[in-house]
Amino acid sequence: MTIHVLLVEDDELLVKRIINHFAETEFCIENDATGADALAIVQSRANNYDAISLAIIDIVLPKRDGLHLAKELNTLTDIGVIMLSSRDSQADRIAGLAQGADDYICKPVDLLELELRIRALYKRLKSNNNSSDESEEFIEYADFKLHPDNRTLITANGIESRLTEAEHKVLICLISNAGKATSREKISEEIGQPDWSPNDRTVDVLIGRLRKKLSDEKDQKRIVTVRGKGYMLSI
Repeated sequence: MTIHVLLVEDDELLVKRIINHFAETEFCIENDATGADALAIVQSRANNYDAISLAIIDIVLPKRDGLHLAKELNTLTDIGVIMLSSRDSQADRIAGLAQGADDYICKPVDLLELELRIRALYKRLKSNNNSSDESEEFIEYADFKLHPDNRTLITANGIESRLTEAEHKVLICLISNAGKATSREKISEEIGQPDWSPNDRTVDVLIGRLRKKLSDEKDQKRIVTVRGKGYMLSI
């Protein structure tokens, strides 16, 4: 199943990065650089097989005000909206959400974070529409898949395992920061233990469990230790 996403963004380099990132996923990214035709595109395809499900909108556009466009889409359509902006103030975030945006991401855009947020928003929309389609439930990364609701992990060779809540939170944290080292302190906060100390081995134990569940038949470890910095999910 192809899920159509309208990207309203005039930064050509960012557009290419986003399109390339989603090229092998179920999400088809279509670009409207100015936003001038965004509403017409969404409305004209509302009941078609290629209906737009989500829109990603930059606040600053050459011919439209991104916030006004978000308000129009929220009022006149039922698609999900994610705002993009280089503005990082609380006031701007509130303004975006007040205009009907479902989520708000600051630039520079982390593509894995964007994907996770798109998947989460699409899942909520499907749930609201009482859909039972399970194919969009999985988060796919590298050679494994993770079901965010029932915490099922499926490796490349088809081995399934159920993660504990803490293991699941750790893996989501690592996926969100893939390619970058995540400190033990940060991971500890994610699992609800903010008072981490260097002598606390809870995170190390959870990482050890995840490594065993992620290892394929070649015993390749997806989670690597970055000395002095923490752990990193390899890309």
